[in-house]
Amino acid sequence: MAVTDRLSGIAEFVQSVEAGSFAEAAGRLHLSRSAVGKTIARLEQRLGARLFHRTTRQLSLTEDGQAFYERCVRALAELEAAQAALDSGRQAPTGRLRVSAPVLFGRHCVAPVLTALARAHPRLTVELSLSDRVVDLVDEGFDLAVRIGRLPDSALLAARRLTVQRMAVCASPGYLARHGTPRTIEDLAGHTGVVYARAGQDKRWRILDNDGRVHEPAMDSRLRFDDLQAIADAAVAGAGLAWLPCWLLARHVRAGELVLVMDSRHVQSADIHAVWPQSRFLPAKTRAGIDALVDKIPAMIEGGACA
Repeated sequence: MAVTDRLSGIAEFVQSVEAGSFAEAAGRLHLSRSAVGKTIARLEQRLGARLFHRTTRQLSLTEDGQAFYERCVRALAELEAAQAALDSGRQAPTGRLRVSAPVLFGRHCVAPVLTALARAHPRLTVELSLSDRVVDLVDEGFDLAVRIGRLPDSALLAARRLTVQRMAVCASPGYLARHGTPRTIEDLAGHTGVVYARAGQDKRWRILDNDGRVHEPAMDSRLRFDDLQAIADAAVAGAGLAWLPCWLLARHVRAGELVLVMDSRHVQSADIHAVWPQSRFLPAKTRAGIDALVDKIPAMIEGGACA
């Protein structure tokens, strides 16, 4: 039997075990459920052993299946290590690097870094997808993502902190002249806000009191946008208070278009991370992307301080 025949079905088998169902494994592999089921059946026939106990509700390993799974995982790890060793031995990263980032932060900060990275490595192709949706890196085939805010616990992802995104509350001089400047958290209740909203849900502002406790005031608003630049533009036009990252509003403050109402010492900040699928060995292209972000992003953000 040829080596390729011996390996047939191994990926589907391992994915089925780790996903807990043929349907979920099919989604991860971009196959139909029936195709995965038939591949597993052919694998069992070839091995002369039953690998799964199948019920309508549950998929579990037989004793033979457990033993075979453990050996398959070790074998795949060795193959991955061999590929990573070959990859790391290359002088420069190659191939396609797929990156996901939030829309405005990605446009202003991530895209310039990746453009410079591609220029420095002619054999590297960079694909940047801008979306405020949290993508599934594994299922959607991304090598790397930039995420802002608290990261949920995940055994499937690894992360590295890039920097902190400082936030502030601001408004136009005209708005403040008409409505006054709020001095306390309680004062915010008497003002109009331009808020970030996505899928019908407002993103609550996180304001710190003098003791460092976090408050989430509900802002009265008739303007809800899912784009930070649109919020900044509306604030400049005098539509209300805005809760924005310092890297975005700093140029408006310098131009006199916006005034800080509550600076970054009184507004909770958010960490910015690079996130990638967990792996024992990191491909050279992904390592190059992470290193470039770590090297460039902090200086880009710190240039927009608003303390």
